[in-house]
Amino acid sequence: MPDINNGILDRINVSDPKRWLPTSVKEMRQRGWDSVDVVLFTGDAYVDHPSFGAAVLGRVLESHGYKVAIVPQPNWRDDLRDFKKFGRPRLFFGVSAGAMDSMVNHYTAARRRRSDDAYTPDARHGMRPDYPTIVYSNILKDLFPDVPVIAGGIEASMRRLSHYDYWQDRLRASLMADTKADLIIYGMGERSIVEVARGIEQGMSIDELARLPQMVSRVPVDQLPEADADNIILHPYSECLKDKAKQAANFKHIEQQSNRYHGATLWQSHGKWAVKVTPMYEPMTTEQIDASFDLPYTRLPHPRYKGKRIPAFDMIKFSVNMHRGCFGGCAFCTISAHQGKFIASRSEDSILREVKALTQMPDFKGYVSDLGGPSANMYGMGGHDESKCEKCLRPSCLHPKVCPNLDTDHSRLLNLYHKVDAIPGVKKSFIGSGVRYDLSMHTNGDKRHDQANMEYNRELIARHVSGRLQVAPEHTEDHVLMLMRKPSFDLFNDFKKIFDDVNRSENINQQLIPYFISSHPGCHEVDMAELAVKTRDMNMHLEQVQDFTPTPMTLATEIYYTGIHPYTGEKVFTATTAEMKQAQRQFFFWYDPAYREGIVKSLKRLHRPDLQARLFPGGLGYIPKVARPFGDRKANSQTSRFRNENNSKLSHKRRK
Repeated sequence: MPDINNGILDRINVSDPKRWLPTSVKEMRQRGWDSVDVVLFTGDAYVDHPSFGAAVLGRVLESHGYKVAIVPQPNWRDDLRDFKKFGRPRLFFGVSAGAMDSMVNHYTAARRRRSDDAYTPDARHGMRPDYPTIVYSNILKDLFPDVPVIAGGIEASMRRLSHYDYWQDRLRASLMADTKADLIIYGMGERSIVEVARGIEQGMSIDELARLPQMVSRVPVDQLPEADADNIILHPYSECLKDKAKQAANFKHIEQQSNRYHGATLWQSHGKWAVKVTPMYEPMTTEQIDASFDLPYTRLPHPRYKGKRIPAFDMIKFSVNMHRGCFGGCAFCTISAHQGKFIASRSEDSILREVKALTQMPDFKGYVSDLGGPSANMYGMGGHDESKCEKCLRPSCLHPKVCPNLDTDHSRLLNLYHKVDAIPGVKKSFIGSGVRYDLSMHTNGDKRHDQANMEYNRELIARHVSGRLQVAPEHTEDHVLMLMRKPSFDLFNDFKKIFDDVNRSENINQQLIPYFISSHPGCHEVDMAELAVKTRDMNMHLEQVQDFTPTPMTLATEIYYTGIHPYTGEKVFTATTAEMKQAQRQFFFWYDPAYREGIVKSLKRLHRPDLQARLFPGGLGYIPKVARPFGDRKANSQTSRFRNENNSKLSHKRRK
């Protein structure tokens, strides 16, 4: 395995084409190759960094001896020369929409087209189609019908079975119904893509490859097995179209199997054929995840971009992802559906090597922007008794209360922070990922454990906050939080007291940035009015907020579409129209005179003069003195997009 130091620390020949996976025939020939084994197509720009999926899979294949080329953001509207330029690869084509679902990337919660794309040079929009997985795969199959096309990435992963598409407002079939791709690899793909390459090299058929873990394939419907412990037969797509309750029932199985240590195979018929989804691999070992992160990435955008700015790269340039997976199980998040709920942590040595590499980058100023993961403080955590975890079907280890089998000791994380800060060249390391305060504040009665967690919170606030600490209470009302699988807002109040106390004792002035969501399933207009009153009483003038956006394969999305909770069968109210959503969202901005008339009308209609009096104690003409708001509206649109993208490699930048 190549040493990371030979990749990142040697900056002298970074423009040498041999330091990059080729993106053109010229670069391929500069490597002395006449052809390649695998060509990877991606909707993102090519950034050779472990946070970008195409770079990771390309480097992993390269480390196993395969010749790999990357075609970033191919032009699908011309004569298709980008799809033809490398010709026929020896093994297969790989296709990914990129690090985000394309519809989240392209459209706002109001279904308006975005004007920028964070994964494109200079944020230029229009460099990828809607549903690139379908478009790219179908082009390749038309051009090279006998070459296997393997799809993957967040878009394919989250759309692997029937799913609600918010932007088309309809239930779509599995992506396998629309793409000509032979297989879909779902979840994190390092192990799968190497097994596929080996299998094709050895002459295995698509049917044989489809038996590997984390594969989505088509089979004739008459090959559906009998339901048993190892095979779950979902309701057919045609029946889900007619009966939303059956779609909801399907989701319960999908979520449970995505979070099982040893899952069952899922089957769903789509007319004359069926979709087969094999179980996930077991969680990666430390050695396996180290092997992926320790590859010789240049950590830079490809020289073809000639210094153009790629916003997504800027966001993670000096950050370090320490683990994968998330056991939070938030209702609106798909991390566990893609990465699983079990934590796969890198070794300290691997993390420290990467930090040392950062210090050698020419524009590094001494500040590590984030030591994080999908959630900042789950590194190294898991069950005390793993045999219990292997049998568990809970989608969350934290909700409705912290699992007694979960090791929540933060001392290992604290020790790692200390080692990072001791590296020459590091002035300070920050925690930019969202912190699960319900996890860091958890006590179990063990004196050493409880002391470590208390020290973690205080040191986090005093030493690792870059002016702002992001946390995500999401709402204030208990019944909404219960549907979100989030803790009581009282716990946020307790954490804020710690935050304020540390700021006073350390003589620092930092911001606590809480994220909130409107229009989440179960949330009524009056709940948003209560949220406004409670946050006003805390002198919070919120701007880091978002309107709930349904994305494929989340519990909240299934409730939004079906109106039914998949686990209870109970009906759940959800704001679905633009008018209902705006009526909720306006309460975030109670302090803005532009929203006052609408808020007052809403409160009169709700017959809640008491809430009006608490929001506007000085009367309707009263204009509150607005302190520095919690967040920045200009930054909010970009933050919201990253929060919703459910992306496979940049997910460590999303708050939990």
